[in-house]
Amino acid sequence: MDAQARGLRAEAGGEAAAVLDAVASTEHPDGVVATLAIDELPQPKPEPQFVLVLDQLQDPGNLGTLLRTALAAGVEEVWLGGGADPLQPKVLRASAGAALALPLRRESDRDGLLPLLEAARAAGHQLVATLVEGGGGAGTQAPIPYWQLDWTRPTVLLLGNEGAGLHPELAALASHRVTIPHSSAVESLNVAVAAGPLLLERWRQQRQRAAIP
Repeated sequence: MDAQARGLRAEAGGEAAAVLDAVASTEHPDGVVATLAIDELPQPKPEPQFVLVLDQLQDPGNLGTLLRTALAAGVEEVWLGGGADPLQPKVLRASAGAALALPLRRESDRDGLLPLLEAARAAGHQLVATLVEGGGGAGTQAPIPYWQLDWTRPTVLLLGNEGAGLHPELAALASHRVTIPHSSAVESLNVAVAAGPLLLERWRQQRQRAAIP
């Protein structure tokens, strides 16, 4: 390659880098940028058997981590009541692409979740609220350790946001309440951390049941 050809190639490479820097959302992009039409994303199914509901989750990193775990656990649909945009760049990076593989239904606020949850319960789904150990309040069903629940049934799992947890209005719709027992050295777990054992317990129980002759 002569000097002129090398110069043209370097110039073209510089132009490509400038374009990449302009459209990418990170300081040091990986070198690949893709565009995807909204209508090409996975669409909700008529009767999903495992749904994750997120009540105004605010942190993009937490949301991305949750979506990645949800995909690994076989969640069929995610309903979001406000909170962070699941298609923003920080969520997409934290989810390692899982946000583009899951059917997402985002309402403007938690009020939009209420008719969806009521319909799911009427259709026979168990609505599972996650509470801190000892939570639930007077006159309500005390939460049980999460592994005592039959997760193989059609299930809607409700998780609250980072600061306030699950809103009482949503918790009141739950048919079941579970908790993750842990040391009293901490008051509660990060929502993305807590989601791991909860979501994967359904996967474990399904595999265990399939292995029983």
